[in-house]
Amino acid sequence: MRDYIDAAAFKEMILCADAALAANTQMINDLNVFPVPDGDTGTNMGLTMNKAAVELRKKEFDTVAAAADCVASALLRGARGNSGVILSLLFRGIARRLKGIETAGAVEFSGAMEDGVDAAYKAVMKPAEGTILTVSRLASVAAAEAAAAGASLETTLVCAIKAGEEALEDTINLNPVLKKAGVVDAGGKGYLIILSAMLSSLRGEVIAPSEASQVAEAPESAFEVFDSEDITYAYDTVYIIQKNDPDVDLEPLRKYLNSIGDSLVIGEDDEAFKVHVHTNIPGVAISESQKYGTLEVAKIENMVAQSEAVKAGKKAKTADDAEDWQLGEKSEPAIAEPEKEYGIVTVCAGSGMEDLFRELGADGIVTGGQTMNPSTDDILKEINRTPASTVFVFPNNKNIIMAAEQCIPLSEKKVIVMPTKTVPQGISALLNFNPDEEEAALVDVMQEAAGNVHTAMVTYAARDSDFDGHAIKAGEHLALLDGALLGSYPDVNALMGDMVEAFVDLEPEFITVYYGADVDENDAKQAAEQITARFPDADISVVNGGQPVYYYMISVE
Repeated sequence: MRDYIDAAAFKEMILCADAALAANTQMINDLNVFPVPDGDTGTNMGLTMNKAAVELRKKEFDTVAAAADCVASALLRGARGNSGVILSLLFRGIARRLKGIETAGAVEFSGAMEDGVDAAYKAVMKPAEGTILTVSRLASVAAAEAAAAGASLETTLVCAIKAGEEALEDTINLNPVLKKAGVVDAGGKGYLIILSAMLSSLRGEVIAPSEASQVAEAPESAFEVFDSEDITYAYDTVYIIQKNDPDVDLEPLRKYLNSIGDSLVIGEDDEAFKVHVHTNIPGVAISESQKYGTLEVAKIENMVAQSEAVKAGKKAKTADDAEDWQLGEKSEPAIAEPEKEYGIVTVCAGSGMEDLFRELGADGIVTGGQTMNPSTDDILKEINRTPASTVFVFPNNKNIIMAAEQCIPLSEKKVIVMPTKTVPQGISALLNFNPDEEEAALVDVMQEAAGNVHTAMVTYAARDSDFDGHAIKAGEHLALLDGALLGSYPDVNALMGDMVEAFVDLEPEFITVYYGADVDENDAKQAAEQITARFPDADISVVNGGQPVYYYMISVE
């Protein structure tokens, strides 16, 4: 029986958990009750955990606290969907409890589990039982009780898993939707797969694979071609300083570096700080920074030379060693200087939707939606690139709101997340965006506009399901109104007829039909004619949204 884990053991446990999630992704996805194709729980948890595995493989750690910090930071930025965000919160709490600890035993680790649950519950606006929250909470209670009774770490984890499994089985009783479908909660199952893999690793029953599980990632953007004449400060300078004093005030350094350059970002933890700055005197910047500690590593690149190389058709020379070094909280390489008070970042998919949001004033577009929920880091990058002091974020999907909210403490900019649950809500909110308004009034106006929008959607069933009284077959057309399933249809014309009738109680004045990538324009016009015939006095528009998965998104106001 193992009584303690060190950094190496904890790292191995997380790598094994990543591999286990990757192997069981589809099984977890299959527990999802709702038949609509979406960013399923297994996929989101797997992609989130994979970020931690990638970062853990980059370095070795001296303490379990350092390894836990790395995991928490990677999960926070890689979090996708609500399940991924909750997973990141569970491990953020763990990292906070283990801070400053070299090794962890049963008491420390069970306490860390409790702190993780506490962090997750506090962050969720309306915690729902019968979910991963319930499973993790009861598992942590059992772990704490076992540790208090003198159990080993291994036995403590066994007790946690046993209690978690009982809680998972009970999710069917706590959640009526799960009970009707006869399945347990997908997020809770994913959490237990993580704990079980960690236990198996602790026992030496499994060994982590040499490489991280393969997860599809968005391609990195190529080196940006820009005019070297526009470069004011030639040297892109990045370096790490080990602090002399963990509580040192870096504000004087920040002011000085801003005076000799631009694009300044300083990220720090208790032991070190990382500087990114564009300057013509990188040596002076580094020398000034050494007043606060010892230089650990540096990277200096000549952006003028890089630009000229790219324009000449050559490969730009770079130095990536310093970029691979990370603090407990990874800093962004650049943050756009504010050129205006308000900026806008929105999430959507489809060329038509992207064009529409840009016409409405969006500074940044995060590609994503129902089938692929963007990570916190994806959203954060667009926030930091937006040249504004305050950035409004429109998630346009209920499963992306939490990931967007995690950006609030991570950006130097002020971030305001508008809780839009659908793309039509986001469009309506932006139609009412007035940059001359005071912030509070602007928020109220946009929230009211989004709240007045009803959203109907037409998609297809991704799986057989018995949902909300409907026996659904994979491949059938599905009609939804404000997230509720209206019905499943083999014939799209019958679907449209029932959907249009459902609009009657809404007394629509404005209806906009956004048709997707798989819909012909003529078919979209025919669908609009059905709506016009039923509501001749309504103002009806047809727009090519180009969105995937959803044949139609219909805004009803």
